[in-house]
Amino acid sequence: MLLLGFWMLQISFAQQFKGLSASDLIKIKSSVTNDGSFKMRQNAVTANGIAKLSVNRENAGKIDNYFSNKVKTKSISDQKTSGRCWLFAGLNFIRPKVMDKLNISEFEFSQNYCFFWDQLEKANLYLEIILNTASKQMDDKTVEWAFKNPIGDGGQWTTFADIVTKYGVVPKSVMPETEQTDNTRKMSSVLTTKLREYGLELREMVASGKKIDVLSTRKIEMLGEVYKMLCIAFGTPPETFSWRYTDKDDKISELKTYTPLGFYKEMLGVDMQEYIMFMNDPTREYNKVYEIEYDRNMADGKNWKYINVSVDVLKKMAIASIKANNAMYFSCDVGKFLTKENGTLDVNNFDYEDVFQTNFPMNKTQRIKTFESGSSHAMSLIGVDLDKNGAPNKWLIENSWG
Repeated sequence: MLLLGFWMLQISFAQQFKGLSASDLIKIKSSVTNDGSFKMRQNAVTANGIAKLSVNRENAGKIDNYFSNKVKTKSISDQKTSGRCWLFAGLNFIRPKVMDKLNISEFEFSQNYCFFWDQLEKANLYLEIILNTASKQMDDKTVEWAFKNPIGDGGQWTTFADIVTKYGVVPKSVMPETEQTDNTRKMSSVLTTKLREYGLELREMVASGKKIDVLSTRKIEMLGEVYKMLCIAFGTPPETFSWRYTDKDDKISELKTYTPLGFYKEMLGVDMQEYIMFMNDPTREYNKVYEIEYDRNMADGKNWKYINVSVDVLKKMAIASIKANNAMYFSCDVGKFLTKENGTLDVNNFDYEDVFQTNFPMNKTQRIKTFESGSSHAMSLIGVDLDKNGAPNKWLIENSWG
C-alpha cells in the first residue's frame, strides 16, 4: 500500500514537468534567423569578451570630471583581496573629520586594528548562536545557517559602528596591514574550520548535560585560541600607542600616548551609533523600519536595521551631506555596469540588448525580487554635480580599490 502510494506520487510529480520534445526543438531552432546579422554577432561574441563588445559608444565623451560640490579628502585606500569594503567605507567616512581637525594633508586609520576585533566578535557571536540553538536538530535552518557561515570578512554600517564604539581606532602606522588582512580568504577558511569544530564540541557538551558555567568557561578558552590565531595572522592590537603628526604648515605635533578608545573620542567626539541607516528597497513599503536577524558582528551588537525610503529622499540626504563637507557611507550593486577603464558606474555603460538582439526589461523592484540585484559593495559618496535647478547630474565616489 505504501509502495503504491509512493509510485503514484512519483507519477503525480512527473506530470507537473514537461520535457523538450522533438517538435519543441524544431520550434526553438526555427525561431533563430540565421542571416548575415546573426552570423556577424556569433562570430564577434565567440571570439571576444561580451563586456567589451557591449560597451555603449553613445556614452563616450558625455562624462566629465567636474563636480559642483565635493568633500575635502585625499589619497585612496585599498582593501586589496578582501571583503572589507564596509570597514574601509566607514573609516573613509570619518577620515576627513580627523584631517580637518588636525590640519593635515594625509591620514588613514588602521583597517587591520578594527578587523581584528571584528573577527574575534564574530567568532563569539557564532559560538553564542551555537549554544542558543544546541537543543535543535542539525538540519534546523538556523543551525544549518550558522555552520555554513561561522565567520566572514563582510559587514555593513552597524558592524562598523559597533566595532569603533567598543574598541576605538588607531592610525594605520600603529597597526598596518599584513599579508593576511590584504588577502583574507585563507585566514577565513582556517577560522571557519576551527569554529565548526568548536560548534560541534559545544553541541555535544550541551547534549551531555554540561552546566552553563562549564559551557561559558569552555567558550572563553575557545576564543582564547581564536585570539592567538588572529594575533599570529594580523599582529597583536595595541592597548596604548604613541603618535604624532606633521600638519600642512610642516609643524610636528607633540608626541602623545593614547588608548584606541581615547584616540577615537578625542579625534571624533561623535557617537557612530547615533547615525541611522536609510535604504531604498522598492520591494518593501516605504517609511518603515526593517531589521535583518543575525546580520551583525557582536552577540550584544545591533542587527542591520534601516528605514526604507524612496531614492529621491536618499538623493536629498546625500546632497545635504556633501554640501556640509561630510562624506556619506553608502552601498549599491557595483559589478554589473562598472567600467574600470574610465571608472564610471552607469546602467547605460553596456548595450547587451543590441549584442544579443533581446530585451532586459526588469525594473529595480523585479531585479531585487529575483535576486538579480542587491547591495554588493560599500563606498563613500564624496561629490555631486548639480545643475542650475539643483538636481544631481552625477555623483563622485571614493572607492577602496586603490
